[in-house]
Amino acid sequence: MEDFILQMNDITKEFPGVKALDQVNLNLRRGEVHALVGENGAGKSTLMKVLSGEHTDYTGELLLDGKKVNFKGIKESEAAGIAIIHQELGLIETLNVCENIFLGDEICQNGVINWDEEYNKTRELLDELKLKVNPKTRVGNLGIGQQQLIEIAKALNKDCRILILDEPTAPLPEDDSENLLQLMRELKDKGMSIVFISHKLGEVLSIADSITILRDGHTISTKPAKEYTQETLINGMVGRQLDARFEPRTCPIGKTALRVTDWSAYDGINDKWIVKNINLEVHEGEVIGIAGMIGAGRTELAMSIFGSLDGAVTGTLEYQGKERPHFKNSAEAIKEGVFYSTEDRKKYGLILSSDIAYNTSLSSLDKFTDGGIFINKDRELGTVKEMVKKLTVKTPSILQKVGNLSGGNQQKVCLAKAIMTQPRVLILDEPTRGIDIGAKTEIYQLINQMAEEGIAVIMISSELPEILGMSDRVYVMREGMISGEFDNKERKLTQEDIALAATGGITV
Repeated sequence: MEDFILQMNDITKEFPGVKALDQVNLNLRRGEVHALVGENGAGKSTLMKVLSGEHTDYTGELLLDGKKVNFKGIKESEAAGIAIIHQELGLIETLNVCENIFLGDEICQNGVINWDEEYNKTRELLDELKLKVNPKTRVGNLGIGQQQLIEIAKALNKDCRILILDEPTAPLPEDDSENLLQLMRELKDKGMSIVFISHKLGEVLSIADSITILRDGHTISTKPAKEYTQETLINGMVGRQLDARFEPRTCPIGKTALRVTDWSAYDGINDKWIVKNINLEVHEGEVIGIAGMIGAGRTELAMSIFGSLDGAVTGTLEYQGKERPHFKNSAEAIKEGVFYSTEDRKKYGLILSSDIAYNTSLSSLDKFTDGGIFINKDRELGTVKEMVKKLTVKTPSILQKVGNLSGGNQQKVCLAKAIMTQPRVLILDEPTRGIDIGAKTEIYQLINQMAEEGIAVIMISSELPEILGMSDRVYVMREGMISGEFDNKERKLTQEDIALAATGGITV
């Protein structure tokens, strides 16, 4: 008989008008990593919310250690040894490490927190995770990789037996991702059972013992990981054979659209230069990639060009063949034809409580005012409908709230908003972060279409395969500077070339 710690049998969950889960099954063995994969909207998060007790109105059977359970809330599932770490971390940045780990589970004596015991326990947890951080360090001062480990420390502090990790490596660079995967292996070896949700199929195949594929709320297959390849995983997830993800572009590369020379940016808050002496250019119809580790200055470079970075900027900006003053703010940049699409679509790129129409037209309302201050709503909504159709955003209506869309469709709305401004230069910061393989392929096709139309595209990405597959040229950044520049028109650049430049392994 199989030694399952968890069995989810025939789980069905319905929302008004939608069956999110339809008789889904998931069986988790003791001491294994079980990967759960599927496109955005396949039902992965809904299934985990059933397990955590966040969703209680479902049908089916949930067994823990062979005994039927029916959690009425997150506290009950945590008490049973189940911990979920979501992609959007639940830490409070203004509190320190110890305070975050024990938040809601304080060690008290006569109503008074025993800080000595909490700090000692925190040190033990950090040592177990090989995280060299002072327990009194403010969480907001830590990197995203360290914050991930703090979340895991919280789970270990609750004596969890089942750890669910939802896209834990999505925001991490390669080194931090590998460190987290190695930690998962060590926790598994100690007997912990792990559910690993990820769109990074290479990582899934490297870490998982078993894999379950979900599609449209159904269980497609569950098999040992060794019986899958990336191709069979993709076919199971999307239900069809995907064409080549990175299709060759045939458009000629035109004149220089934007060039920065001796470009530097100063962060007044932290009193340091964060972008230093950058020389970079992009041409019409060209896609350039910007690679580098988190903290290398890629986003800061983009924001300084776009006029949205707080602090001083020096250097020369040439735009459309003419030297000009730096953009004073993002509104001026957009008006001139330069648009920056942020890496954090939920926090900065979209207003989740507003509808698709509002989000899509927000940066281009001047195009619908008929020369006055009143917006022509019919023309605005008609244009948005055309854009949503062109980008194949999956939605019943453009009046649907953006917060109700899948990650891939939210990213398409971000692109729709950018395209509506009619940019000549488009800066995309992590355009495929946290979205599934099918949506990624569609985003790549959209980027190619924009290049074919003569738009100059600057793409920042931590995913080296898409940097290599999409870019005509690649700039690599390290410590605020360009550490490598490579021609990639023949697509012969390698991940090793970029990694060496990003870590200081070569001099160029």
